[in-house]
Amino acid sequence: MHFRDRADAGRLLGETLRPRYGNRADVLALALPRGGVPVAYEVARILNVPLDVFVVRKLGVPGHEELAMGAIATGGAVVFNDEVVRSLGIPQSAIDRVIAGERTELERREREYRGDRPPLDVKGKTVILIDDGLATGASMHAAVQAVRALGPAAIVIAVPAAAASTCYRLRSFVDDIVCVITPEPFYAVSAWYDDFSQTTDEEVASLISPPQHANRN
Repeated sequence: MHFRDRADAGRLLGETLRPRYGNRADVLALALPRGGVPVAYEVARILNVPLDVFVVRKLGVPGHEELAMGAIATGGAVVFNDEVVRSLGIPQSAIDRVIAGERTELERREREYRGDRPPLDVKGKTVILIDDGLATGASMHAAVQAVRALGPAAIVIAVPAAAASTCYRLRSFVDDIVCVITPEPFYAVSAWYDDFSQTTDEEVASLISPPQHANRN
């Protein structure tokens, strides 16, 4: 099974989620930018729930930025990989510098995507975290940890395509996980889309702009 594009994938994912999460006042959809936004737009439309973007920035180890020591996300949540921080003996001053730099970039992206609108309040809500697919699942795992710090009632991961092993591993961290297809071998997320062209910042801003799909608080 292949998806035509992210919108097509979002419609299929939305129909899969509709029986459990459609038209519920306690549900909201959060998209991981950029590729998750066109998917989440269709999901939110089908479920008739509010849509917002949830920006996650990796906190790279100084000098080895490809190695994540944690993540910072929308709402100010910061999560750490304690094992990495402890084993490398990273000083707090270095951690603070990385956080400051990534917070600046996160805030820039949020302004570009959301303008002056505040993020949706997730406290007490069922939050559906949506991306266009899961390979390693590292960004999604960071998003789950960051959302949990904001006090939701439940967290759901929803993606059109995922590696089966990643879907299985993340299941224990959330209340529900929905992966439309889990092909093996997985290769990469892009392999399951006919059109996997890059989503632009302008498209993200346009898709999450008001009016949103539901006017619930």
